[in-house]
Amino acid sequence: MENYNIKIDNKGLTPPSATDFEEAVLGAVLIAPDAVDAMLMLIQREDVFYLESHKYIFVAIKSLFEEGNPIDLITVSQKLRQLNKLEIAGGDYYLVQLTQKIASSAHVEYHCRLLLQKFIGREIIKFNAQTTMLAYDESTDMFELMGKLQHEFDMISNITITGQKSNLFSKNMKDLGERIDFLSTATETEKLVGVHTGFSRVNKFTGGYQPGELIVLAARPGMGKTSLVLKTALENVKIDNPVGFISLEMSAMQLTARSVAIDTDFHLSQLIKTGFEKQKYFESFNNHSHRMSKYQLYIDDSPESEINSVVLKARYWKRKYGIKLLIIDYIQLMTNSAIKGNREQEISSISRRLKLLAKELEIPVIALSQLSRAVETRGSSKRPLLSDLRESGAIEQDADIIQFIYRPDYYKIDIQGNDEFDWMTSEGSNTEFIFAKYRAGSVATTGLRWVGDKTKFEDPTEHMQSFNDDEQSCNETFVPLGNPDDAFDNDNPF
Repeated sequence: MENYNIKIDNKGLTPPSATDFEEAVLGAVLIAPDAVDAMLMLIQREDVFYLESHKYIFVAIKSLFEEGNPIDLITVSQKLRQLNKLEIAGGDYYLVQLTQKIASSAHVEYHCRLLLQKFIGREIIKFNAQTTMLAYDESTDMFELMGKLQHEFDMISNITITGQKSNLFSKNMKDLGERIDFLSTATETEKLVGVHTGFSRVNKFTGGYQPGELIVLAARPGMGKTSLVLKTALENVKIDNPVGFISLEMSAMQLTARSVAIDTDFHLSQLIKTGFEKQKYFESFNNHSHRMSKYQLYIDDSPESEINSVVLKARYWKRKYGIKLLIIDYIQLMTNSAIKGNREQEISSISRRLKLLAKELEIPVIALSQLSRAVETRGSSKRPLLSDLRESGAIEQDADIIQFIYRPDYYKIDIQGNDEFDWMTSEGSNTEFIFAKYRAGSVATTGLRWVGDKTKFEDPTEHMQSFNDDEQSCNETFVPLGNPDDAFDNDNPF
C-alpha cells in the first residue's frame, strides 16, 4: 500500500511474524538448492520476510535464480557482497548458522505458507490502520480511498492464490473422460455445459459460455451490441440463471424496454414513444409484466465507471444472488484511477482485471467494446477485424472469445442476389456473427436475424418457419471465417 506517512499506533502489539520459520525456509534453500523452486512459487516478495536480514538474503537468492546461477552458501555470500548487504544480512557466520538449523528441505512448502499467512496479517493491519486514519481526515476523497482499499484487497487476494498446487494430469484425464462420456450420451439441451449464449446454433458451437471466460463483443455504434447481450441475458434468466448487467451507457428503463421488446411481440417504439392504442395490448403487457418481473436480472445503471466499483458490484451480486453471468456495457466507458495519463495502459489494465474477475467468480464475463473508425474507411466491405478494437491490443490478448457483429444493411449493402451473402439469404439470416478469436476452437462465422423494429436478434429458425422441419440444416450453419462458401462438417463444427 502507498506510504501516507501516518503514524500507526499498534498499542505495543508485535506484528504477526515467525522468524524461526523464516530461518527454516532460507536454511533449506542453502542446503538443498532445489528448494528454491518451491519457495519462489509461493514467495515472490522480500517483504514476506519480517527480519531485514532475511529480506536481503531472499533478494540475493532470487537474483541468483533469475540469473540462472547456482545457489549455495558461497554464491549467496558473493551476491550479498555484490549488493553491499553481506554485513547487514549477518555475514558469512549467520549464513552458516541458517544451514545448521534445519536437517532437510522436506517441509519448505508448508513453512512458506505459514510465512505468507503472517505477511498477509501484517498487510491487513497496516492498510486498515492507514485507511482508518485517512477516513478521519476531512480532506480525503472517500471515493478514491475506497478504490485504493479495493486495490489493496485485490493485491492480497493475488498473494493468497499464488503457488496453488497443480492438478495431477491423471485427474485431469479422468475428468475429461467423464465429460466425453456425458457429452456422448446427453441430449442437445443437456450438452449445454456452459451458460446459455442466447442462440441455439451458438450454443452448439461453443457448448455455452464457460466459467472463467472473458467474452468481448465488439461492433460499431448502432450495430446492436446491447440488444444481442440482452438476448443472452434473457435466455439465461428464463432458466433461472441469475445475470448481472452493468450499464455505463443506457438507463435501467431503456434496458427494461428493450428486454420487453426482445421477449415479446411489442415494438420498441410502442414501449418508449407511442404507447398502446388498444386495450388488448395493455392486457397483454400486464401478463408479460407479471411473467418477466420474476426474472433475476440485476441492472446497475449508476454513472460510476471505476473498475474497482465494477469488481465490488460483481462480487456482491455473486455472493448475494449467485449470478451465473456478468455483462458490462462497455469497456471504453470504464476507468482505472490507479493509472493516469495513458489511456491504452488504462484499458489494458481494465481488460486484465475483467479476465481475473471471471476466473475469481468462476462465471463468464461479457464485455462490450467499440470498434475504431477504421472500419468505416475500409472499401466496399466493412467487415470488422481484430485490429479495429479500440485503444488496446490487450483486449485481444486477454479475451477468450472475441465476437463481431456485421450487418450489411447498416452500410446499405443489399444481400439479395449478392453471391457473397448467398449462404445467409438461403437460411433467412441478415447478420454475420463472427468469432474472430476463439481460444477453445477455430474462428468461424454464422448468421443471425436482425429484427429492427423490435431491436432484437433471432436465430434464423425463429424467423423462418419453413426451416422448422429441417432444423439440422439451420442450426448447424457455421462457416470458416472469411470463407462463407465452405460450411463446416456437421459432425465437427470446429
